[in-house]
Amino acid sequence: MSVSAALSSTPSHLTSLPSSSPFSLRFSLPFRENNRDRLFFSPQSRRHSGVVVVRSQATTTPASSEAVKATAVPSEMKAWVYGEYGGVDVLKFDSSVGVPDVKEDQVLVKVVAAALNPVDAKRRQGKFKATDSPLPTVPGYDVAGVVVKVGSKVKDFKVGDEVYGDVNEKALEGPKQFGSLAEYTAVEERLLAPKPKNLNFAEAASLPLAIETAYEGLERLGFSPGKSILVLNGSGGVGTLVIQLAKKVFGASRVAATSSTRNLELLKSLGADLAIDYTKENFEDLPEKFDVVYDAIGQCEKAVKAVKEGGSVVALTGAVTPPGFRFVVTSNGAVLRKLNPYLESGQVKPVVDPKGPFSFAQLVEAFTYLETNRATGKVVISPIP
Repeated sequence: MSVSAALSSTPSHLTSLPSSSPFSLRFSLPFRENNRDRLFFSPQSRRHSGVVVVRSQATTTPASSEAVKATAVPSEMKAWVYGEYGGVDVLKFDSSVGVPDVKEDQVLVKVVAAALNPVDAKRRQGKFKATDSPLPTVPGYDVAGVVVKVGSKVKDFKVGDEVYGDVNEKALEGPKQFGSLAEYTAVEERLLAPKPKNLNFAEAASLPLAIETAYEGLERLGFSPGKSILVLNGSGGVGTLVIQLAKKVFGASRVAATSSTRNLELLKSLGADLAIDYTKENFEDLPEKFDVVYDAIGQCEKAVKAVKEGGSVVALTGAVTPPGFRFVVTSNGAVLRKLNPYLESGQVKPVVDPKGPFSFAQLVEAFTYLETNRATGKVVISPIP
């Protein structure tokens, strides 16, 4: 399918907004579909240090940087939008959303892949509407793609660069009205980093918000070489990266993590010294205690019982019990740049849920799956559109 045909066609099974839709802002994007390796963990598949590379027969080849360079940016693009808060039923497909304008400190990214996070669902449900941007909204935080336009004050990126990042500097405070679940998105230069050379776009898109959350949490905990850590929900998007960063970047002496039975081997492959099956034992009752507990599931009341005296607990969600604390991640491209060598060397690996990547047309299905809280690693949308 040609670029122009891809942009002009709307899959028959998608719900489209009417031509009179109020969502007539500036967005757009051309794209060829993707033929990348899908990365996911499966105990039955060929293992690759905790992840498995599987050649998908149904995917196609992504647009190269050169191809995007040579393609003019259209005035309209395809995007998923919602004009009211609610469940997945409020998500609508719109094929004529205006491509966003680019501010002087921003770049326009041709989105190749995006990923979903719990905060996407909570935002759509109106959980922090008081600090949200105005409706209607194009959702999406995580992005990986190609720069197609640069603002006048941009210094580090040029047209054709492959980048990734979290498009919202503050996750809960005025996140962008136009996120990454569209053909194009405008992003501040400081929030992006060069895409790791060894990762495809789907793998790269799975990382930004989760790896920045994992890293910032460990820093706030004062984690340092020789300390021990317990990671709750070690098989989730953040947990899989906390395990790896604690071990490979921060020098943990011992890493323990919880998951259900099916993901225990994944935890070990990522570097956990102790994999705890929460369906069979209560981590808070174990005799071993830890310097730090990273609660990525919302069990702070139990987490504080597993920490050593004088230790620390960070809780990403749920009620906080002292000495636990909570923080909201700040998107920062400098953190991604700092971690790129660990990603490019293979010391830290993305984990993409084996049900994905989901296609752009399957966004409602992907959100529905995310909200079951059963995903392993990250839920990725690729190719886009």
